[in-house]
Amino acid sequence: MHRVGSAGNTAGSTRPRKEKRFTYVLNDADDKKHCAGINCMAYLNGSTFSTSDYLFSGSRDGTLKRWELNNGDASFSATFESHVDWVNDAIIVGEKLVSCSSDTTIKVWNCFSDGACTRTFRQHSDYVICLAAAEKNSNIVASGGLGGEVFVWDLDAALAPVAKSVDAKEDEVPNGNSGPPLTTLCSVNSSSNIASSNSQSHGYSPIAAKGHKDSVYALAMNDTGTLLLSGGTEKVVRVWDPRTGSKNMKLRGHTDNIRALLVDSTGRYCLSGSSDSMIRLWDLGQQRCVHSYAVHTDSVWALATTHSFGHVYSGGRDQSVYLTDLSTRESVLLCTNECPILQLSLQDDTIWVATTDSSVYGWPAEGLTPQKVFQKGGSFLAGNLSFSRARASLEGSAPVPVYKEPSFVVPGVPAIVQHEIMNNRRHVLTKDTTGSVKLWEITRGAVIEDFGKVSFEDKKKELFEMVSIPAWFTMDARLGCLSVHLDTPQCFSAEIYAVDLNVSGAQEDLKINLAHDTLCGLLVHWSKRKQKSSSHGLPNGDSSIGKDVPSKDSHRSRTEVDDTTENHTTHVLPSFEFSTVSPPSIITEGSSGGPWRKRITDLDGTEGDLPWWCVDCVTHNRYPKENTKCGFYLHPAEGSPAPNITQGKLSAPRILRIHKVANYVVEKLVLDKPLDGGSDSTFVMGLSSAQSQLSQLDSSSRLGLKPWQKTKPCIEVLSPDMSLATVRTYIWKKPEDLILHYRVVQSR
Repeated sequence: MHRVGSAGNTAGSTRPRKEKRFTYVLNDADDKKHCAGINCMAYLNGSTFSTSDYLFSGSRDGTLKRWELNNGDASFSATFESHVDWVNDAIIVGEKLVSCSSDTTIKVWNCFSDGACTRTFRQHSDYVICLAAAEKNSNIVASGGLGGEVFVWDLDAALAPVAKSVDAKEDEVPNGNSGPPLTTLCSVNSSSNIASSNSQSHGYSPIAAKGHKDSVYALAMNDTGTLLLSGGTEKVVRVWDPRTGSKNMKLRGHTDNIRALLVDSTGRYCLSGSSDSMIRLWDLGQQRCVHSYAVHTDSVWALATTHSFGHVYSGGRDQSVYLTDLSTRESVLLCTNECPILQLSLQDDTIWVATTDSSVYGWPAEGLTPQKVFQKGGSFLAGNLSFSRARASLEGSAPVPVYKEPSFVVPGVPAIVQHEIMNNRRHVLTKDTTGSVKLWEITRGAVIEDFGKVSFEDKKKELFEMVSIPAWFTMDARLGCLSVHLDTPQCFSAEIYAVDLNVSGAQEDLKINLAHDTLCGLLVHWSKRKQKSSSHGLPNGDSSIGKDVPSKDSHRSRTEVDDTTENHTTHVLPSFEFSTVSPPSIITEGSSGGPWRKRITDLDGTEGDLPWWCVDCVTHNRYPKENTKCGFYLHPAEGSPAPNITQGKLSAPRILRIHKVANYVVEKLVLDKPLDGGSDSTFVMGLSSAQSQLSQLDSSSRLGLKPWQKTKPCIEVLSPDMSLATVRTYIWKKPEDLILHYRVVQSR
């Protein structure tokens, strides 16, 4: 899982505090589409609440999207963005959308809102994988995850306002969403004894169904909320009373992980899908398996049934969707997809299919009259042994799909599967699932060139530059897009000259700190809105810049701070301007409520949980000064008449160009006349195989030199535009100290 930082310090610890991480997520040209696999879907029949039907999709890109279904078309309606990791499941509960994520949270949204999260619950200790709801009891929701935890929530009680106390605050997230602290947990242990853990005397606590020893992958609940089923890596189906958390029974039969569960409205029958490739029908009254269906050749990951619970649609790792009659055992291959199937959602005569692809597919299903599908032919009798379908497939009797093409496609953006940070530390080369190779400029979050379907390795070699810039960020593509992580103080270690960014009118020696200007570009909307809101002034005449900003006497980050520059938070160079059409999102850890995510254009200036070092950087242009020096020796070349100009080790900024070092040597060798008596002498510098501070090396020559003395030196071995860091990395390539050799020769 992508973790976004660590906050706080252990009481009494002498270790330096680890500051919060700041992450920004870059979107491609169209942020109205998912850019990673679809983990879940939820269908909302609009007849009850509106004139349109809606489909909600949750993705590995960390967002949910709402699609309006009209006249055979699915159009984008809204993005629900607050999770900071994969969205694993989502369900509709009345007019509320409930989602869970690998960020260990459960979030509640209004289905018809503009995407604002109304409440966040943080009870799970690990990834939250699955949800279940009681259809006729619109306030009961169950959640399960990799921590072996199953919680039952009463949303009406959980969402009710709770009075704040001096000792405890609500579970707040920076976008204005808040929730009560989930404490005073009433748990049921393996012996069904009720144990109470009261860390605080107020707040809502869910019921915990304790008994799982390992991960929970699937949940199901009957319509009235009186029966809860769970399954996971223990290969058994557990049955609970969700009202108390007590165990009712345990169903054994599967030989591998249970990945999908369904229960009929009466709570009598249950269907389970497993990684053993089997579908099983259980009679809960008899507490036994009454039928086994071998229709898949690999793991079964998704199930959906008709309203009467007479037919089941199933999908999984074999990329196929089958329709099976539970009573006659007749089965037919409905369709095949290009990727493994993660979830199914039946809507009348359409079966919506979520796969590891970023698109959503709708296939004909005849959900109201499934017998019509069997009339098209190609059916077979489902076996009752796990190897029967696999053997039939090997013998060449694999069925032919009834439908060749989907009736709906909600297209997504291809996910990034490979990336390489270029040496200039501003460009990143990526490759997506279609094989398309693109070059990104991460300091403004834009694709600057699309190379199409070319060799990633060949293009990487072609774009290689012999430059050396410190690694000021880390990166991953877990969300299907580029996530750039900044940690202080190391993120402030990279500087480049403004002329390299083609900044018009910039002085030759003006340096740009990449992290500083990137943060200014990302937080420019926040900064402007904050300045506007704070212009009215606070009652005490002060203006807050963030809840976690240290006081003046705080032990900030144990580094020297550069505060010599003037505040220019509203001025952003073109190379650091981020798009407002497809804006990036920022992820950071809140002061009390855990990580949060928000698009930069949605920042309103009231976010108080931004890391203090980001606020200090953007608001006051103060940031830690990293050691960006490079040490080296200057020696005259063998056989050169030039004298020694220094005996000690010199140091200069890593980005200092070689021609600046040459200028320094010329200054040190200035005489009343040229060394060799001629006026056309030039200076030559090179490397051979063979501490004083050079603090002004990156400034222009300041001496009043004669015309012949102002001749620009030529470099024989090293390029004049090469930096000291580049020479150290690519030319010298030795563990010992860098040695530069100079000589004076007669120019031709």
